[in-house]
Amino acid sequence: MEFSQYDVNALMYVTNRPELVFTEGQGMWLTDHQGKRYLDYLQGWAVNCLGHSPQCIQDALVAQGKKLINPSPAFYNEPSVALASLLTNNSCFDRVFFANSGAEANEGAIKLARKWGKKNKNAKDESRFEIITFKHSFHGRTLATMSASGKPGWDTLYAPQVPGFPKADLNDLASVEKLVNSHTVAVMLEPVQGEGGVIPASREFMQGLRELTQRHNILLIVDEVQTGMGRTGELFAYQLSDVVPDIMTLGKGIGGGVPLAALLCREEIACFEAGDQGGTYNGNPLMTAVGVAVIEALLADGFMQSVRDKGAYLSGELKKLSEKHGLGAERGEGLLRALDLGAEIGPKIVDVARDMGPVGLLLNSPRPNLLRFMPALNVTTAEIDQMITMLSDIIGRIKG
Repeated sequence: MEFSQYDVNALMYVTNRPELVFTEGQGMWLTDHQGKRYLDYLQGWAVNCLGHSPQCIQDALVAQGKKLINPSPAFYNEPSVALASLLTNNSCFDRVFFANSGAEANEGAIKLARKWGKKNKNAKDESRFEIITFKHSFHGRTLATMSASGKPGWDTLYAPQVPGFPKADLNDLASVEKLVNSHTVAVMLEPVQGEGGVIPASREFMQGLRELTQRHNILLIVDEVQTGMGRTGELFAYQLSDVVPDIMTLGKGIGGGVPLAALLCREEIACFEAGDQGGTYNGNPLMTAVGVAVIEALLADGFMQSVRDKGAYLSGELKKLSEKHGLGAERGEGLLRALDLGAEIGPKIVDVARDMGPVGLLLNSPRPNLLRFMPALNVTTAEIDQMITMLSDIIGRIKG
């Protein structure tokens, strides 16, 4: 099939897209409208945790689509109850609210924290509403979640910002404590800053943050939109640090490719009243049936160990690649990893990799000197080796 310029221009411009259209996907591979195949290390920015079009998601969509798609969130439906139970049974949380995107889940977390702050006022009987977030963080593209984010330039993009989000430095506990005041209600962070360059919060920092928030009677919110659902080698990244947060958000991987997200909290934090939160499509059975299929795959015997093993393997191969070409450090958790290139050649590598033939390679450069790797959690070692071989050839050509 050929796609005309008219077809392309029917879409609103929001980003620079290459002149190709993907038509099929299977596992770690995508195929474009001209039949060219690409080894995909973006996977929709960690969305496709089981790769493209896995059989379990196909089966869930077909089976549920024949039964019930959307009875309205005014009623219970079986898949949403099942998924909520699977999430609470395998985490430290007690209650779940389903949403459609990570930004929507984070917006819900902000609202829940502020509602809790109104019910749990400070010593002067004032509401608490400020949520401390972090420089270089990314929490979504709504006005509130953009304000919560620490992405450079976002403070002026749609000014004025939503107030109430002072920024601390990741892995610097003193910078957090300095911002705590009588109006602080929570601290919100990504256990690994993805868009910020795959920067993990240290175990010591996470544990110190939990102690600090408990001491000041404020909430700890973990944004696991990217790190949740097995991405770091644990079902949820907070488990790496042996802490118990108050609120967690999920997105991306929970739907394995379909629009699904979740806001989770512990029982004593669940203070929404009727009408406080909602959404027309939230928790619909078609999407939550997919979520059940995804989490059941992740909970299968040996699956999470395989993620840890392949994360360690990918890390080791990236370190070898760095040594071979004189690049910078490798870092990350599980199968969310980054490679410092030592020079601002990331965008060029992305373009060359995509356009090379006969097989392309899809990579992500969130910063000009960095590559980020987000393969499917069931990527094979052979597919890791193939990517490393292709990337080594590209870097060799670019660096001369």
